[in-house]
Parts: sequence; C-alpha cells; structure tokens
Amino acid sequence: KTIEFTGALHATVVKQVRLKNPSVKTLVYNATLVGRDAADFSLPKGNTVTIAPKRQTSINVEFTSRFLHPAEAVLLLISKSVGGIDGATLTFSLKSEVKHIEPTDILKCKSPCYEL
Repeated sequence: KTIEFTGALHATVVKQVRLKNPSVKTLVYNATLVGRDAADFSLPKGNTVTIAPKRQTSINVEFTSRFLHPAEAVLLLISKSVGGIDGATLTFSLKSEVKHIEPTDILKCKSPCYEL
C-alpha cells in the first residue's frame, strides 16, 4: 500500500495508518522508517505499536518537506513475539509531492533603473 503526503514546501503533513488485530492475542510491532528520504518522515508517538486482541489502532506518520523533489521512504512494521504469537511483517510505501510554495517573507526594494 502507498501512502501519499501532499502539501506545501516546508509544511508538515500527518497521515494515519490503521492497524487491525483479528487474533485473540496481543500483537506488538516495532516500526522503522527506511529509504532514501527516511529522515524527512517521523513517528511522533514512538516506534512501538501495541494492538490489543480483536482491536484496532492508528499510528501517525509525519512528513515535513525540505525540497521540491518527491521524497520516498518505506514504513516497516516488524512483529515482536509475545507469548509465541507473531504477526505478519507489514510494509507501506511513503511518497510525497509538493503542490505549492508559500513565501516565508516578502521584501520590497527600491532602486533606480539606471544612472547617467
């Protein structure tokens, strides 16, 4: 699955990833961001995700654009064994696109067009 982050240059975009646990045992995942632009993505609530039995939870993924080129990374969710139960490893492709640029400041300058 691909998660797309679209926004202005230097803006922070937050997306939620919903995870479900259909089993009767608690699942624990270790979340890791890897790839060329992984440093531009973050997991503000930490890298450990616990999902209670027959429940669902959401994790937030934040992206702050620093450049105009599209950023790419992968979110890996690797299961930790809890009571002999392992969940499937989950992967999500993260991609960004800068749609517009907001000026940080406007400067007005006056100067003559030419001098004799």
